[in-house]
Amino acid sequence: MEPKLSKTIIETRNLTRIYALGESNVIGINTIDLSIDAGELVVLKGDSGSGKSTLLSLLAGLDRPTRGELTVADHDLTTATPANLTHFRREVVGMVFQAFNLMPTLNVLENASLPGLLAGKNPDLVTSKAAELLDWLGLSRRRDHLPAQLSGGEMQRTAIARALINDPEIIIADEPTGNLDSRNGQIVVDLLAQLNRKWKRTVIIATHSSLADSMATVKINLKDGMISE
Repeated sequence: MEPKLSKTIIETRNLTRIYALGESNVIGINTIDLSIDAGELVVLKGDSGSGKSTLLSLLAGLDRPTRGELTVADHDLTTATPANLTHFRREVVGMVFQAFNLMPTLNVLENASLPGLLAGKNPDLVTSKAAELLDWLGLSRRRDHLPAQLSGGEMQRTAIARALINDPEIIIADEPTGNLDSRNGQIVVDLLAQLNRKWKRTVIIATHSSLADSMATVKINLKDGMISE
């Protein structure tokens, strides 16, 4: 992976997401202004319901704003077409989730390769890169195992390999240590920090944990859908 050059990579203005719930509205994100440079390690904190997952979904192109401006890696996500958003999700961002979300019938190597194959890339090159990533992540001996045969830490490291297969500019991790014990949680956080420091990837971690606090270059606290001090 080649280091990325520094620039403003995330810009929001009055970013707002409102959900209809029956006859009432629920504000997920409320007029947020953000400017984040490439190469930052952002730790996003807030109680349940504060808007962390909503904000991550918007930044990842999984959801659309109700109003406001949102630009991520020079992609205007407020006006992007469905095809643009599909490309963005495959090529620009890599997602790591609390629940791992691995395909149960695919082995570790196949799970790690899947986004590259869906993007239409050369299967041999994708498999080779997946094997390199798994080796870096200490999973080379587990590449033929199914997710059910892995520990929680191994599943999350497989998910990190999958998130990296298309060489994304941004890694977005939503509670990546939530289902892990403290030791494996620390391993996962250290790997994300290494991605940030060695390869200058922008990493955004939403977490209740304090494991990543000392590594953060930017800290953001959310409360009631807004940035708080």
